Amino acid sequence: MRQAHGRIVIETRGQRLYDITDEARGWLAAQRPADGLLTLFCRHTSASLVIQENADPSVLRDLNAAFARLAPEAARYEHDTEGPDDMPAHVRAALTQTSLSIPVAAGSMLLGTWQGVYLFEHRRAPHRREIALHYIGG
Repeated sequence: MRQAHGRIVIETRGQRLYDITDEARGWLAAQRPADGLLTLFCRHTSASLVIQENADPSVLRDLNAAFARLAPEAARYEHDTEGPDDMPAHVRAALTQTSLSIPVAAGSMLLGTWQGVYLFEHRRAPHRREIALHYIGG
């Protein structure tokens, strides 16, 4: 059993979902995997990771809009140190995931036909986000 560690960096341009499937796939391919498990971990508290549909862009827009309704900036939050989008970003991140585990078989992530891996940026301002990667397997 072997292991590999790495990271990918995503420069965001505000609140939305960023498809990072190709970056994860490229890193994984460089590890020359067989069968195993790929783990992705978002190293931030105001961004998250999701697996979501990659065919119809309206899904991503609707998902972003739904989270804006679930954790609106106009609500009264005690924590507002970094501005009105700070605490809503933490709420949105808490409702999603900071890590994903994706099975790997014959060197490929076992994503469904319409699935993609996304970084979900919850802040309005551009940010530099780091995703830690870990592969374990043959």
